[in-house]
Amino acid sequence: MQESAAGTTDAQAEVAEKSRADAHPDQAFGSDPLAVRESDHYAEEYNEGFVDKWDELIDWKGRYESEGSFFVDLLRKHGAESVLDAATGTGFHSVRMLEAGFDTTSVDGAAEMLAKAFENGKEYGDHVLKVVHSDWRWLSKDVQGKYDAIVCLGNSFTHLFDENDRRKALAEFYAVLKHDGILIIDQRNYDSILDSGFSSKHTYYYCGDQVSAEPEYVDDGLARFRYEFPDGSLYHLNMFPLRKNYLRRLLREVGFQKVDTYGDFQEAYGNDNEPDFFVHVATKEYLENALTESYSSAVNTAREYYNSEDADNFYYNVWGGTDIHVGLYQSENEEIAAASRRTVEQMAKKLELKKGQKVLDLGAGYGGAARYLAETYGVHVTCLNLSEVENDRNRQFNKDAGLAQLIDVVDGDFENLAFNDNEFDVIWSQDAVLHSGDRVRVVEEAVRVLKPNGQMVFTDPMASDNCDTSSLQPILDRLHLDSLGSPGFYKKELTRLGMKSVEFDDHTHQLSNHYGRVLAELEKRESELAGTISQDYRDRMKLGLKNWVAGGKSGNLAWGIFHVTA
Repeated sequence: MQESAAGTTDAQAEVAEKSRADAHPDQAFGSDPLAVRESDHYAEEYNEGFVDKWDELIDWKGRYESEGSFFVDLLRKHGAESVLDAATGTGFHSVRMLEAGFDTTSVDGAAEMLAKAFENGKEYGDHVLKVVHSDWRWLSKDVQGKYDAIVCLGNSFTHLFDENDRRKALAEFYAVLKHDGILIIDQRNYDSILDSGFSSKHTYYYCGDQVSAEPEYVDDGLARFRYEFPDGSLYHLNMFPLRKNYLRRLLREVGFQKVDTYGDFQEAYGNDNEPDFFVHVATKEYLENALTESYSSAVNTAREYYNSEDADNFYYNVWGGTDIHVGLYQSENEEIAAASRRTVEQMAKKLELKKGQKVLDLGAGYGGAARYLAETYGVHVTCLNLSEVENDRNRQFNKDAGLAQLIDVVDGDFENLAFNDNEFDVIWSQDAVLHSGDRVRVVEEAVRVLKPNGQMVFTDPMASDNCDTSSLQPILDRLHLDSLGSPGFYKKELTRLGMKSVEFDDHTHQLSNHYGRVLAELEKRESELAGTISQDYRDRMKLGLKNWVAGGKSGNLAWGIFHVTA
C-alpha cells in the first residue's frame, strides 16, 4: 500500500481508529470509515449539520475575491447563455452566474444542499433558483432541454468511486449539452497529494481562514478529508483521488474532442508552483475535417509558430534544412547539418531495423530522419507533424528523393494519434515532445500504438532532474510552456506503462554546443538573412538561443537519447 498522508502503512490502523472516534455520528461512516468507497454515500455525508457549516468553509466573500471573473469570462468566451450548475452545493456559483446574466439551472444530488442553496439565492440578491434534485448518473431523465454549458465545480466529481459511475456521469453531461457546448469541471490536485503529500494555501477554493480542511488519510483509492470548524465541530468527506491526466482521458473517451486544463485559474503553472486545483474545459462540438480545432492550446501555439514564414525560413536555411534537431558534435565548429545527421545515425543504430518494418516519427519536421531510415533500411515511415508548411516541404523532398512510396506524411498532433493499437514496430521522435502541454498523454499514446516487443527511440530538450525550475522561466516564456519534461519523468512514465527497459544516453553537453552553433551561424549570416527573416524574429531568436546555451551550461537542462523496449 502506498504511504498515506498520515504516515506509513503501520500507522494507518491508528488513523482508522481516530477516524472512528472523531467522525460525526450523523454522517454514518460505520465501524470502518476507510472502507466506505462507494458513490452513493455522498448523500449521507452532506447531512444537515455539515451543510449548515458549509458556507463557513466556502466564505462567499473570500471566494468571490480570489476567483474573480474566471468562470464568467470562460462562459462568455464560449458564447454560453444557458448554464447547468451540476454541483450546486450551497449555491455560490449559481448565484454568480445569475448575477452575470446566465439562464441558470441548479442541480445537486443532496437535497439538504439544494435547500440551503435556495435560501442563499434569496439572501444574496433575492434570486429564485431553479433547482433540480438529481443524481448525475441519471441527469438526462431529470432535466429538461439542452444547455450551452455545464459547470461541475468544488471538487464534486471525486465523490464517484466507481469507474463505470464516472463514465456514465460524463456521458450524461455530454448528452444534455448542445452540439457545441462546453463542460467546465474541476478537481483537487490529487497528483501532488499522492506523490508528495498534502500542502495547500487555501488561496482559491476554501477561503474560510478559520476552517481547517485537510486529508486525514490518502491511498490510491481514497482521500478522506476532515473539516474542523471554529466551534470544535468535525466532519468528514470520503473522495476518490482523481489524477489529472486520468480525468482528461475519460473526458476524451466519452466524446469531448478538446480538453484544456488550467491550474488555479491560470492557463500556465510551473513545477515549483503546484496548483491546489485543476480546472478542465472540455468542448463537445464535433469538428469534422477541422483537425487543428481539436489541438490543445500548447500544440496550437507550436503549430502557429512553425507555420510562420520567419520560422520556416530560419529552420530551413540556418538550422540545417533536412534535420532540424540537436546534433552530436565532434568539434566546436562542425557544420550543423553534419552533427544533426550524426544524431539520426546514432539513434538508428540502437534499433536493428529490418526491411518492411513500420516506423512512426512523432514531430517529423522536414522528414530528414524518415528519408535516412527509408533509404538506409527499407522501412516504411509515417511522419506525423503539426506544421502544414513543414509537411509540404517534407512531401516534396520525399518525391524528389524517389522515396514517396516509403514515406507517408500526416498532418496531426501527437497528443491524439489517429492510429490503431499495436500498429508500429518503432516509435521515433526528435526534440518535439517538449511542445506538448500534456506529455503524459503523448507517452501513453506512443505506447498504445507500439507493437508488443516494439522499440522507441527519442530525444527531447528537458529540465535536469535536480534543476532550479525558476531559472528556466525565460525558456518557458519563449516557448509558451509551463514546464519541461526531465529524464526522471520519462523513465517514470515509461516504466509505469510497462516498458521492459528504459535506457538513457546522457549527451547534455551537446545541447549548449548545438544552440551555440546555431547562434553563431545566425550572427554570421545575419546580413544575408535580412531579406527573408524579419529583424524582430532574429532578435528574439538570438535571445532565446542564448538562454538555451546558458541553461545547458548551468546544469539546469538535460538532453540525450532514450532507447525503450516494450
